[in-house]
Amino acid sequence: MTPTIGVLALQGDVREHVAALEASGARAVPVRRARELAEVDGIVIPGGESTTMDKLLHVFELFEPLRDAIGAGLPAYGSCAGMILLANRIEGGVEGQQTLGGLDVTVRRNAFGRQVDSFETDLVVEGVPDSATDPVHAVFIRAPWVEEAGPSTQVLATVASGPAAGRIVAVRERDVVATSFHPEITGDLRLHRMFVQIVSDRG
Repeated sequence: MTPTIGVLALQGDVREHVAALEASGARAVPVRRARELAEVDGIVIPGGESTTMDKLLHVFELFEPLRDAIGAGLPAYGSCAGMILLANRIEGGVEGQQTLGGLDVTVRRNAFGRQVDSFETDLVVEGVPDSATDPVHAVFIRAPWVEEAGPSTQVLATVASGPAAGRIVAVRERDVVATSFHPEITGDLRLHRMFVQIVSDRG
């Protein structure tokens, strides 16, 4: 059965995630309302600006329904700002900034610096079986990183070299996955396929 996966459509790379999910075998739908959230088998939280997305979640009365759904086991994938929103704790957030939670991690906002410090690198990602020989090309744009991961959180990828060597940039806990980088803009569908498989496996 084809899973229906929502993409939080308040801000950010919504179209790119919809296209990547559709190309990965899912039915993808934009989600802006609680009633739309109730109809999906999984949710993607795109890159964007985490503080703006936090405000818009409250404006659209989606914050509590989405937080509760993820807490109840709805599979979720967040890229960049989505990683911040899925973290239980933030370093460098603005006063009053809230997260949806779902990952026992501390995420540092804008860890890689401002727009000029955006960079690209190749990663081996656990769960992407051929990435050891065909690395995932990762694009980081004002990206966060995971400062610390709790015992129940699996580290999927770390930066191999350069100033950010050793930094955690992809994690998974149960059916919640997050990456610091933006696979939706590179044309590499392997992260989206992995998430579609996670959602499909839940039946």
